[in-house]
Amino acid sequence: MKTIDDFNFKNQKVLVRVDFNVPLDDRFHVTDDTRIRRALPTINKILNDGGSVILMSHLGRPKEREDKYSLRHIIPVLEKLLNRKIIFGSDIIGEDSRTKARNLKPGDVMLLENLRFHPGEKKGDVEFARQLAQLGDFYVNDAFGTAHRAHASTAVIARFFPGKKAAGYLLADEVKNIEKVLRENEKPFTAIIGGAKVSSKLGVLKNLLNLVDNLIIVGGMTFTFLKALGYETGNSLVEPDLIDEANRIIKQAREKGVNLVLPEDFVIADRFAPDARTRLLKGRNIPENWMGLDIGPDTLQKIKDLILQSKTIVWNGPAGVFEWDTFARGTEEIARYLAQATREGAYTLVGGGDSVAALKKAGLEDAVSYVSTGGGAMLEMLEGKELPGIKALKE
Repeated sequence: MKTIDDFNFKNQKVLVRVDFNVPLDDRFHVTDDTRIRRALPTINKILNDGGSVILMSHLGRPKEREDKYSLRHIIPVLEKLLNRKIIFGSDIIGEDSRTKARNLKPGDVMLLENLRFHPGEKKGDVEFARQLAQLGDFYVNDAFGTAHRAHASTAVIARFFPGKKAAGYLLADEVKNIEKVLRENEKPFTAIIGGAKVSSKLGVLKNLLNLVDNLIIVGGMTFTFLKALGYETGNSLVEPDLIDEANRIIKQAREKGVNLVLPEDFVIADRFAPDARTRLLKGRNIPENWMGLDIGPDTLQKIKDLILQSKTIVWNGPAGVFEWDTFARGTEEIARYLAQATREGAYTLVGGGDSVAALKKAGLEDAVSYVSTGGGAMLEMLEGKELPGIKALKE
């Protein structure tokens, strides 16, 4: 896979797929511009070479053309960060966008409207991809967060640019850091996998059993495993149809000599609410009508010991309902342990919206080795899959 460092973009109009799927407040102001900032090195490289840039992205999950999902809302932030006027292509592949793209001069930056306003984007429509491709001379994918989707702008469009396609700096960096964990990890290697459901992490759990020394399971998915082991789970989240799968993973861990760690104590609540009645439960049997919403201090101490003994650590998914302060301690402490391990020389990779949000909340996003911008894409790479958006860049 070639990167943009392999090319000079003088007088080239470069179509760049970015991930500007950023959060907006009620007045459509960007509340976190991290994803926009992470794309700047790629954009600036093209501009510094003497090229022009046509940016393509999606925003949210619109069912139709809705103003709240319009990418025009991010133009003020983009203009400020790039210190130049942004040309807006409001009709994506219509006459307005085609004319504006044709008239681009070196140093110009154009932003197309939300790609998902066109039904062809998510369908991976070849004709839509072809019309997008006609806007530029060269294709760059810098949107790791959508590289696992076989959409028109990530996987299909690349076929129209033989010899003229490359990975941007962010995408190349993401691949390098995840490959490092998969292929060059130092032992002991520990993975902490959390979140609500086993179903969304099944593939990654199975693949990690071939790589790690310690597999720590936290979050709502814990209770399907505890149910499989015969514990009472009260009103905690359980996926009954995945109990057999959980048993298989427990058995495989034993066969492969992987230390599978499940929480030993919990902060439990009498209902799913930020102001629920809570208590600390020492042990794994959740009483009737109670639910586990965070891990307890004994579990945290065990996790801390394993993290600080490890040389490679991957973390994806929270340990509890960390959006509510009452149940945030487990997730926030894991963030602190990773920061400490990094200071002591371990390689730490964090991905997934909730884990990254927890790092930010604790002011520790710069305190780990690498923060991935794509939770789903990172998980699929950790599963051992080749992502469509990355495969498409290879000749």
